Amino acid sequence: MLQISIKTWMGKIFSLLFLSLSLLLIALAGYQFYTGLAQQKEVVSIFVQSINTAIISLAIFELGIGIGKEYSQPEEDENTYLVIRRTITRFVATVCIALVLESLIMIIKYSQLDLAGNLYYPVGILVGASILLTSLGLFLHFSRRDGIDRGRISGRESRLQMVKAARNRPPRSAGGGSSRQ
Repeated sequence: MLQISIKTWMGKIFSLLFLSLSLLLIALAGYQFYTGLAQQKEVVSIFVQSINTAIISLAIFELGIGIGKEYSQPEEDENTYLVIRRTITRFVATVCIALVLESLIMIIKYSQLDLAGNLYYPVGILVGASILLTSLGLFLHFSRRDGIDRGRISGRESRLQMVKAARNRPPRSAGGGSSRQ
């Protein structure tokens, strides 16, 4: 009999929940666009509101996909370390894109409404997205393990490869420098 763990079930439930929420937000964005045009609102504000909702939908969709991928596969198939790195990278990149788009939309909106005094809000969002992206780069740099990043290698295989690589390294000289002839 096929046994599915609680973790797998909960992962599928949350993934389905986030994907459904994303679809609802896309429908809401379409509804906002349609009602805005029907009520003859300003076209720019219609686009801004609809795009804001669509951006949030994209971030939630990416979260649902990440959860689905991470929790639907058996634990033995992939290196958990690589899965977590990929999931974090994908999600943080999506959040950064959403933040940058949101700040650009706010800049356009404020410049058209002559609200230049409020431009420090989108600039703050841009700075926050930059810090988040820089932090992601630092995380990826410091969490990298040689040999594991290059492909899907199980934990045991990666340890064996690292031991073999250490054995094949030439010994270091006592002087610490290299001798050239």
